[in-house]
Amino acid sequence: MIDEKGYRLNVGIVIAGPDGRVFWGRRIGNRDAWQFPQGGMMPGESPEDTLFRELEEETGLLREHVSVLATTEGWLTYRLPRRFLRPPRNRPVCIGQRQKWFLLRLDAADEAIDLARSPAPEFQDWRWVNYWYPIRKVVHFKRGVYARALRELAPALRGRR
Repeated sequence: MIDEKGYRLNVGIVIAGPDGRVFWGRRIGNRDAWQFPQGGMMPGESPEDTLFRELEEETGLLREHVSVLATTEGWLTYRLPRRFLRPPRNRPVCIGQRQKWFLLRLDAADEAIDLARSPAPEFQDWRWVNYWYPIRKVVHFKRGVYARALRELAPALRGRR
């Protein structure tokens, strides 16, 4: 779903382990492309519906494996660099992402994470990293959104440990 300004509606997912470190996934096909799980909303889906669909597709985790600790109050946006813009094929041009971010706590064992659960996996590897680490390591055009999301969600994580 692309909004009237050209942003694809999307959710971002931060999964925290019991020690406060977060899930950091390496995308298939690029050894340097690490990011949080995220995914686009389908017509008729709420952000929460998208959260749990994408969570299962990208990590193999189910609703019962996690607790939702917080969500960003509003939507956060980033623009794609020109080289990533695709010519439209009977649909509006997507200029970036408009995201609602969720902070989850993993309530299951690490073994519940199954990157191959989906028929079309998006991640080939994952690890736990320091909460603030992704801001420095994500692709440059997502850094601002990652920083805003993590700053907004951090109080909920501190309050739960």
